[in-house]
Amino acid sequence: MGKPSVREKAYRHIQRLVADGTLEAGAAVSELVLAKELGSSRTPIREAMNQLAAEGLLEVSPNGGMVVSQLKREDIIELYELREALEVYAVGKVARVPLRPADKDRLQYMVDLIATVEREVEQRATRELDSEQMTRFIAADLGFHALLMSMSNNSRIQKLINDTRLLIRIFAIQRRGHTAEELRSIRDYHQKILDAVANHDSALAMQMLAEHIQISQRERLNQYDDWRREFRLQQDISTMFNVGSMEPVL
Repeated sequence: MGKPSVREKAYRHIQRLVADGTLEAGAAVSELVLAKELGSSRTPIREAMNQLAAEGLLEVSPNGGMVVSQLKREDIIELYELREALEVYAVGKVARVPLRPADKDRLQYMVDLIATVEREVEQRATRELDSEQMTRFIAADLGFHALLMSMSNNSRIQKLINDTRLLIRIFAIQRRGHTAEELRSIRDYHQKILDAVANHDSALAMQMLAEHIQISQRERLNQYDDWRREFRLQQDISTMFNVGSMEPVL
């Protein structure tokens, strides 16, 4: 394969900025700034931004230009439905073929990484992940799913799944740290999925992955609802007071 084009570099660069939180939901995306960062003209940057807008990562701002998209509740539901349909189909396909020992070891390694973080969290007073532990957990969680889906040998499904997971993970609200109990549930599901795949039990693998995704969807929707309630409360308070004097509006 040849070297990636400037447009492709810009596409991946913007994705990374959004994925790592540098560009949050609603943040403006500047062609000029990105062009300077990548040492290119603005044309390939604009092309990459247009592609990301078509895929739902960016959207046109009412004031002109583009911003990182913000999901509505129904968007989250639709994305999870798409993720479930694609991943459950893919894992059923993977479970029907022999699992290479090297792949099994890599999947088990990522399950064990979550177990390690789980044990660390159990020793914390808050029993919740700190930022460094959250980074390690996300890497293990995403790595498990990405490797499992790559074994389906369907590049189109892989791209759709990756794009869908990225949209779910970065939009709307900042994910709070998982508790030890939540980590245990995630690790248990990953282990059950891996065992089912290793045993060529496609029905069980599909069932476990569907349940795992549905639980994640409920958690994300609950977080979104909590965020919306807090946002509306702040709006209600702001209408009760003048911004400058902070006195009640009569």
